[in-house]
Amino acid sequence: MIDYMGCSSCGTGSGKAAGCKSNGGCSTGSCNRMNVHDWLANLPFADPESSCKVVEISFNNGSRKDFYRNTTLQYFEKGDLVAVEGVSGFDVGMVNLTGELVRLQMKKKEVREDDPEMKKILRRASERDIELFRTHKERQAGALSKARSIALNLKLDMKLIEVEIQADGRKATFFYTAEDRVDFRELIKQYASEFKVKVEMKQIGIRQEAAKVGGIGSCGRELCCSSWLTDFKSVTTTIARYQNLSINQTKLSGQCGRLKCCLNYELDTYLDALQDFPDNADVIQITRGNATLIKKDIFKNLMWYVLPDSNKQYPLTIKRVKEIKSLNARGIKPDELEPVDVTTGKPKVVEPEFVDVVGQISLRTLEKSSRKKFDRDSRDNRGNDRRGDNRNQPRQENRGQQRPEKRSNERRENRGGNTPDSRNQPKQENRGPLKVEKKPPENSSDKK
Repeated sequence: MIDYMGCSSCGTGSGKAAGCKSNGGCSTGSCNRMNVHDWLANLPFADPESSCKVVEISFNNGSRKDFYRNTTLQYFEKGDLVAVEGVSGFDVGMVNLTGELVRLQMKKKEVREDDPEMKKILRRASERDIELFRTHKERQAGALSKARSIALNLKLDMKLIEVEIQADGRKATFFYTAEDRVDFRELIKQYASEFKVKVEMKQIGIRQEAAKVGGIGSCGRELCCSSWLTDFKSVTTTIARYQNLSINQTKLSGQCGRLKCCLNYELDTYLDALQDFPDNADVIQITRGNATLIKKDIFKNLMWYVLPDSNKQYPLTIKRVKEIKSLNARGIKPDELEPVDVTTGKPKVVEPEFVDVVGQISLRTLEKSSRKKFDRDSRDNRGNDRRGDNRNQPRQENRGQQRPEKRSNERRENRGGNTPDSRNQPKQENRGPLKVEKKPPENSSDKK
């Protein structure tokens, strides 16, 4: 497989397709720009003799295509490399389209199938042809750099875009862009003596330059001119006005510096929708003054007007605008425009109300509330601990642990006595009222 035709799914390092095995005719179009899917390839035909004998061949990775007559008896499939007639030699290209779709393409480009000047396919490309083709393709980058330096030395107001060398190395085509006409007679002489080839200068436009260079558009996809677009229609700012787009050259311009080609894609849809809008409705008259049209909304079928004494925009229906126009035609000016509510059906957004709370909340109040919350949480945690961890412990021990030692001593003091010195005295048992012991009477004989 040739390196310049490779894609990430084929694995281009080995020189042969490792993925899809199509040798450059990738069905996804990754290997070839301006790729076309032949959706009639597998359909059988009743009369094979009446099939189209013309094949579409693509060159330089799909940037250039041409029709060639298949005078051989060989059958070519999409992606085959063939040798075709060139200028004083041969060139190598890739089969891009065969069968009935070629007739449709020829009809589109106004090319006759029986054209006697149509070139022919010589043979299927051999290994020698492919080797020469690859050798001269590698010269293109160096030839482009050298050609630009020569044009710069001659002080020519032109820009070289691409150099395409024929497969046999006998001809080179130089593509350039220029604002004015360029006298490159001396340039051709120097190119012929430097590259030893037959020189052909071909001027292209700026859009064709962007197609050859390629790139990614603002939509995130490959440029249309590089992938499928071949006809470049004129694009004007009037097209942007039809679509209610702001005239901003930065946003409306593509990589080529011209207005984007995709502005033409939806133009027909906008023109069909604008047919229902009334003509000559740029200014309508009411009692307050003349209302001026500023924009048309084709999706909601509304026309927006402004009055001279205010900047407010009034959306009117097409029916209401036609009524006012008919009244103005009879010399009647209505009192109001009667605009519609464009927010109908949408939930109304309630704006938050702001209240001045300065002075109503103090730091002391916040500290008290936080302290109360902390005490409540700690109280709940202690209750959970009692119910959970102390559930299996004896009741007396639980009481003893919860009571402080100081309180137990005070209770002992209250029971034993009221004086502090009673703490050091032995504890007396409180068994009831105190009993006084009576001494026995002394013996009278002892007195005597």
